[in-house]
Amino acid sequence: MTALVFGLGVAGKAVTRALIQRGQKPRIADDRVTPDHRKFADELGLSVEAIGENDHRSSEDRVSAALHDIDLLLPAPGVPESHEVIVEARRRGIEILSEIELAYRWESQRAGGARPMVGITGTDGKTTTTLMASAILGRAGLRCAAVGNTETPLISALEGEYDCFAVECSSFRLNFTDTFRCVGSAWLNLAPDHLDWHDDMDSYRRAKEKLWSHLRAGDVAVAPTSDAGILAAAMSSAGRTVTFGLDRGDYHALDGLLQSPHGVLLERTAMSRGLPHDVTNALAATAVCVETGLAQIVDAADALREFRHAHHRIELVAERDGIKWFDDSKATSPHAAGVAIRSFESVVLIAGGRNKELDLSAMAEDVSRIRAVVVIGESADDLAAVFDGKVPVRRAASMGEAVEHAASLAKSGDVVLLSPGCTSYDWYSNYGERGDDFQRNVKNLVGGRRPLSWLVRKGRK
Repeated sequence: MTALVFGLGVAGKAVTRALIQRGQKPRIADDRVTPDHRKFADELGLSVEAIGENDHRSSEDRVSAALHDIDLLLPAPGVPESHEVIVEARRRGIEILSEIELAYRWESQRAGGARPMVGITGTDGKTTTTLMASAILGRAGLRCAAVGNTETPLISALEGEYDCFAVECSSFRLNFTDTFRCVGSAWLNLAPDHLDWHDDMDSYRRAKEKLWSHLRAGDVAVAPTSDAGILAAAMSSAGRTVTFGLDRGDYHALDGLLQSPHGVLLERTAMSRGLPHDVTNALAATAVCVETGLAQIVDAADALREFRHAHHRIELVAERDGIKWFDDSKATSPHAAGVAIRSFESVVLIAGGRNKELDLSAMAEDVSRIRAVVVIGESADDLAAVFDGKVPVRRAASMGEAVEHAASLAKSGDVVLLSPGCTSYDWYSNYGERGDDFQRNVKNLVGGRRPLSWLVRKGRK
C-alpha cells in the first residue's frame, strides 16, 4: 500500500512519522513547500512534492502526478473537501482517511482491543470539554491523554502508556472516518462554521454526525436538550442517549447546583469560572465520563473544582478603573463570539479578522449587551456595516490602536472583550498569536500610570 500524506502541519507530520515507525514509506506533499517542510522531509529521508506551486506543468498534471500509484490519501485537517487533491482522489476511488480514523484502525488491532475513548464534538466548547473530560478521567485514576484537535494528535499518543483517550473531534477529522468509535461521546452544539472547508451546512452536520455512526449497544451518546436535531441524531444511534442542559436534562443546573442522575455534582460557585457555557461544558464532560462507568461523580466534582480554562478563551487579562479586559481570541466564528458576548452585561467588543464565509450579522444578535465595537482586519468594513446605527463603531489598523480605542469607549463596569468571530490569518499566524498581541497591548496600557480615562481627555476617539 502506498500512502500520500497531504498537508504538513502538526497532524500531517505526526501521521508521516507514525507510518515510518510502522515500516511504511509514505509520499508527502503540500500546496506550498516551505524550508520547514524540506527540513522535515530530509530528516526522514523523503522528498516533498509541491501541488500548488507553479512550474512547467498544469495544476491538473501536478495533482495527477501526486496521486499516481497512490492507494491511500491522508489529508491534513486543514485541507478542505473541495480541494482539487480530495476531489480527484474521490474521482479515482482512492481511500481517504483522517488522522483519527487511521489511529483508531491501528488501535483496534492492539492486543486486547482498543483502549476506551471518549469524544467531544461541536461548533464551540470542544477544547474545554475535552480537557475537562481528561481531567475527570485522570482524577478517577486513569492515565488519560487529551488528543485529536489539540496539541497532540491521537496517532502520536498511541505508543504512550495511557489507559484511555479524550478525543477532541473536529468536523475536519470526523469527515473522513468510517470506523472511528468512542464508548462515550458528546455533541455540544451546532451553528454555521467552517463553510470555507465544507461544501455547505449539510456537509458540516453530516461530518459531526459521524461521531455516532459506529456506536454499539452500551455506548453513550450525550446530547443537549437545546438542539432537537442533535438530540434526534443521538436517539437514532445504536448507543444510549443521555441529555444535558443549563436548566433541564439528565445533567442540568438548578438553584446554583450542578445536578446529575446520581445526585448533586457540585455548587456552581465552586467552579473556577461559572459562565453559562462553562456549566454546560462541565455537565457534558461529566456525563461522558460517568455514564460510561470510567469515573464517578466524586471524581468529576474534584476535577471540576480544580479545572483551569484554556488560554485565549474568555481569559481575564487585566482589570483597572472598574474595567475588565478579556481575551477570547479563540472565538473564530460568530457563534463562538456570541457565547462570549452573552456572558457579560456591558461589552466594548473588539472583533474582526478573516471571515470563514459566515454570516457576521449573528454577532449583533445580543446588541443590547454591546456598548461599542472596534472593528479590525479584513472583515472590518463588513462588521462595521453590521453594527452601523446600532452602537458606536471605530476602526483600528492594528491591535494596539484597537486597544486604545476600546479604552476610550469603555466605562467603569464594562468588559472590553476581544472576541473576533473570525480567523486570525489576515494579521497573524494563529489565534494564539493574536491573543498574545492583545494581552501585550492591554498590559502595556493598563500598566501605565495614567487612568484609562486619560485617553478620552486627550481626544483619542
